Amino acid sequence: MLIRKIAKIFVILLLTLLITLILYSKYFKKEIISDQKKIIIKENVYKSNIIKDVNYTTKDADGNEYIINAKQAEIDISNTNILFLTDVKAFIKLNNSEIITITSDYGKYNADNFDTIFSKNVLINYLDNKINGEYLDFSYERNSMIISKKVVFTNIQNILEADVIEINIKTKDTKIFMYEKEKKVNIKSKNLNGNN
Repeated sequence: MLIRKIAKIFVILLLTLLITLILYSKYFKKEIISDQKKIIIKENVYKSNIIKDVNYTTKDADGNEYIINAKQAEIDISNTNILFLTDVKAFIKLNNSEIITITSDYGKYNADNFDTIFSKNVLINYLDNKINGEYLDFSYERNSMIISKKVVFTNIQNILEADVIEINIKTKDTKIFMYEKEKKVNIKSKNLNGNN
């Protein structure tokens, strides 16, 4: 009889322990996980710094100047020399040359070497020339601009459509090409009235 009472007490304690563990894992463990998620989310919020109305200017040994402005810049915490820009406007002032103006919705600026990637609604203006595209890789070190994705070049006389236009900033040497060899660069001439 004593053994049966001890067995009943043992079974009751075991069932109580099981029910407690089930309730704990069902209700209380979720709260702990939920709190951990909240902490992670809060940490991610503070991994960036936002700067409003930024302006960076640099000059090379030849006196050429590069100016970049943006409505907003977000500093990459993993590399503080990288800034993600919004509403971007840049000016390239070369000696003995007209100013080149570049605008885009977004940009990625490297403060170490001044290289900039412009993206979304990129527009380059130089004299009577306009180049539209979706992506521009501007390298101050390489003296190059590589415009790609839906590229349209227009001036007083022509409209040109291509995949890529590469420009050497100092020499003004330009390469225009398509990615696929079987596709051709599309050139349309305007007449004197400005119509095609």
